[in-house]
Amino acid sequence: MPAAPTRQLGPPPTLAHHRRRGTVALIVTAMVAALLGLLPAAPAQAAPVLLSQGRTVTASSEENGGTAAANAVDGNAGTRWSSAFSDPQWIQVDLGASATVSQVVLAWEAAYAKGYRIELSGNGTDWTTAHSTTTGPGGTETLNVSGTARYVRMYGTARATQYGYSLWEFKIYGTTNGGGPEIPGGGDLGPNVLVFDPSTPDIQGKLDEIFRHQESAQFGADRYQLLFKPGTYNNINAQIGFYTSISGLGLNPDDTTFNGDVTVDAGWFDGNATQNFWRSAENLALNPVNGTNRWAVSQAAPFRRMHVKGGLNLAPSGYGWASGGYIADSKIDGTVGPYSQQQWYTRDSSVGGWTNGVWNMTFSGVQGAPATGFPNPPYTTLDTTPVSREKPFLYLDGGQYKVFAPAKRVNARGTSWGNGAPQGESIPLDRFYVVKPGATAATINAALDQGLHLLFTPGVYHVDRTINVNRANTIVLGLGLATIIPDNGVTAMKVADVDGVRLAGFLIDAGPVNSPTLLEIGPQGASADHAANPTTVQDVFIRIGGAGPGKATTSMVVNSDDTIIDHTWVWRADHGEGVGWETNRADYGVRVHGDDVLATGLFVEHFNKYDVEWYGERGRTIFFQNEKAYDAPNQAAIQNGATKGYAAYRVDDSVNTHEGWGMGSYCYYNVDPTIRQDHGFKAPVKPGVKFHSLLVVSLSGHGHYEHVINDTGSPTSGTSTVPSTVVNFP
Repeated sequence: MPAAPTRQLGPPPTLAHHRRRGTVALIVTAMVAALLGLLPAAPAQAAPVLLSQGRTVTASSEENGGTAAANAVDGNAGTRWSSAFSDPQWIQVDLGASATVSQVVLAWEAAYAKGYRIELSGNGTDWTTAHSTTTGPGGTETLNVSGTARYVRMYGTARATQYGYSLWEFKIYGTTNGGGPEIPGGGDLGPNVLVFDPSTPDIQGKLDEIFRHQESAQFGADRYQLLFKPGTYNNINAQIGFYTSISGLGLNPDDTTFNGDVTVDAGWFDGNATQNFWRSAENLALNPVNGTNRWAVSQAAPFRRMHVKGGLNLAPSGYGWASGGYIADSKIDGTVGPYSQQQWYTRDSSVGGWTNGVWNMTFSGVQGAPATGFPNPPYTTLDTTPVSREKPFLYLDGGQYKVFAPAKRVNARGTSWGNGAPQGESIPLDRFYVVKPGATAATINAALDQGLHLLFTPGVYHVDRTINVNRANTIVLGLGLATIIPDNGVTAMKVADVDGVRLAGFLIDAGPVNSPTLLEIGPQGASADHAANPTTVQDVFIRIGGAGPGKATTSMVVNSDDTIIDHTWVWRADHGEGVGWETNRADYGVRVHGDDVLATGLFVEHFNKYDVEWYGERGRTIFFQNEKAYDAPNQAAIQNGATKGYAAYRVDDSVNTHEGWGMGSYCYYNVDPTIRQDHGFKAPVKPGVKFHSLLVVSLSGHGHYEHVINDTGSPTSGTSTVPSTVVNFP
């Protein structure tokens, strides 16, 4: 294209920071909520103040790296935002909470707007015009406006020059609204968070008491978080049951050391660990008593940010079955022994060795990992993880609680903490609304509107309306597997198409009235580029049935580009209460529409139709574990047109680029063992669509697959539970 003329007013224009996905979006789409609209200004209770400085700001485009949107609200008259050289363009400020807006000041650079609107919104989606002109004079314009809003934007419709729109400063004045009492941040963590220090009496007795209560409480209502202050703890064996999380409160795992163990075994289930779900260990160093720590779990039981100064055994005593788990950001000095573990994913860690595998052991960014040998031995190893950002966690800075939000890493290998202080941001607890049982969705949303993050304490939370996370960089962190249940068929949580939201450490349980979705990342049609600061979904688990009747058409929908799904278990229950082919109906597990979405540790099981459907471009999945629905009553119930059964993982025919590593699907049709499934995986045959290390398994001959992917791969047969594999596709 022809070179643009040189400008003397700033850096030369480039395309480097223009949108990479085509046409600039005209509107930043955010969560749908009630428009606060224009209201007559109430008599001022205080002088108008500058509300916009330092607030979150987004724009339709940026001319180059030196003209970022944030420059317009930084209080520096020598820095500016400038847009691409086209119409229309906009810049939008999130005030953090509803406010009465009384004045807007536009300090234009020479490239100004002849035609523009000042628009107000309560939710970032529905806009009302507060000022409009087609004869803007440029320079510094002071506009008196009247309205109530959280979001304010300048929407440029006609440029005065051949260049873009350029503002030195975009200032918004007004007063914060008194629509209700201000929600305080911080506070105590509630009765189900137990905090220990080395001098706490009878630590072992307290741990044993909680374990006795939680050992077999698979669908119980109690939740616990065990927190250990930095220091050394001797003679500890913390046995971890259901809905129990244990964490150290140091900035590094080695700050909190157990001369002892953090143990998961399967005595409650006759030595079978395939139902050891919903628990976690994080941010501790262990010196195991006998040299090896036992962590015999299956889904939804992350082992994060741990330092085991010895070995790690992933099987129950007696070596009964275990069915899949997850390690991240951890250092195991000795050898990891999976033994009877059928599948496992380890990310951005260090291990002293790895002894064996059953079907599918997958590694990315793991120092000491075995080389790829799939299918025999069943190892799939990526040298690095393309993009990762570790889960936020609670810690103590002196005597003050803070949440540490680790920085994004690209092509990571090894832990984030092994070479000194971890990189990231520390956020004081007083910037969090500490959510406790009994809190309403209205209060939770008001806290978010006020600009607070959320810290859910252990408990079960019924919400009668959607929790709307609309602000960039918001953290929603759960302790002790805090559980959110949507009432009356609402969607439990929606995230706007904004940068850097972090969801971590909680469970969403479907309610008895069907929800169209349970979790939405970005609205339909989301198109903003979040490559520099993606949204992450980490240890967020979704359940339909099991704890009681539950229904949802689709469990998780990812519309925002660049989202990272880092360890989730999305489960339509095959046992427990409220279970049956129609009783806990849930057709789709995860649907991905966003581009450049990365899944690291994707566990999705038992859905009535497709478990995973992928429509976005350049998607990547590292490790996928699936079981098809056990309870299909007959072949007709799963017939998909001319195809027998719905694939566990389907890439839409429209997709040109997609890649997956270390992926398995298993069938156990125990109601009708004669059911045949055409394939576990379905994908278009295109050069850019690639899969590595695929397998399907018939569990003891209860149903069979005809192929692995499309029409490729041998059928499963007999009752021997031997996988059919495809090393590379196509």
